[in-house]
Amino acid sequence: MQSLFEWDFGNHKDSEIEGILMRNMNEFAPGLDDGGFARSLVDGVLKKHKKLDDIIEKAAPEWPISQIAIVDRNVLRIGLYELLFGDHKEVPPKVAINEAIELAKSFGGDSSGRFVNGVLGTVYREMGEPGKDDTGKKKKVTDPSKLPVEALGGAVVYRKDDGNLWFAFVHDVFGYWTLSKGHLEVGDSTESGTLRELREELGIKNLTIKKELGVNEYIASDPQKGPVRRRVTYYLVETPDVELTLGTSGGLDDARWFKPNELGELKMYDDIRPLVERALGEIK
Repeated sequence: MQSLFEWDFGNHKDSEIEGILMRNMNEFAPGLDDGGFARSLVDGVLKKHKKLDDIIEKAAPEWPISQIAIVDRNVLRIGLYELLFGDHKEVPPKVAINEAIELAKSFGGDSSGRFVNGVLGTVYREMGEPGKDDTGKKKKVTDPSKLPVEALGGAVVYRKDDGNLWFAFVHDVFGYWTLSKGHLEVGDSTESGTLRELREELGIKNLTIKKELGVNEYIASDPQKGPVRRRVTYYLVETPDVELTLGTSGGLDDARWFKPNELGELKMYDDIRPLVERALGEIK
């Protein structure tokens, strides 16, 4: 982190990082080791730093990369690199996140730990929380029925245009096309909350719920609440609107219409494709 901070702060060329790293190791960590791990981490971050910065900005859209404190953005680069491109056997995802948070708390500002936790937590959840159950000890099984429930609403959104059928999908930073969804608020009916979230995420106003498609449930780890049970109710929703305008929700980078014959080529999550097939059947 210290070497990446110096590289970033001084606007150094990537080729200068080796000298910076060696000088820092010789001065501050003599005899620690051969520096292989530090070198591979620094080299990996530099090779992927444009991709890492892009993900940071999508996970924290209100913070352009140039406005993030230098310590914070380099801690995020390290943590994200280990999450997305590192060897999870060497550094498990939860360890990478915890180490990044501790670095941020130790060397950043008062809110750095929370900020890093929020960004990495967003990305970790988008990844499907790999290794979340991996521990060195036998883990006590949590009864799902005793976990707090978070209600979400989502939809297969479609439109008919001159005899053609189109489906709206959003694209996440991990390369998957998926269905638009969002958290319901206290006092929402499932239908009205879902429509509000769809309007915010897809930028379309005219929506009509045609049918409920089903409910998906899964256990997730919330940074503040801990384990929670997320219940997503999916609907079939029709719209006459053509233009999609992606909202500012973290983790997404595109929204687009597709014809049915294009869906087979899309990279989708396993639990999404059956909902789309069910929607096709209902429309037909």
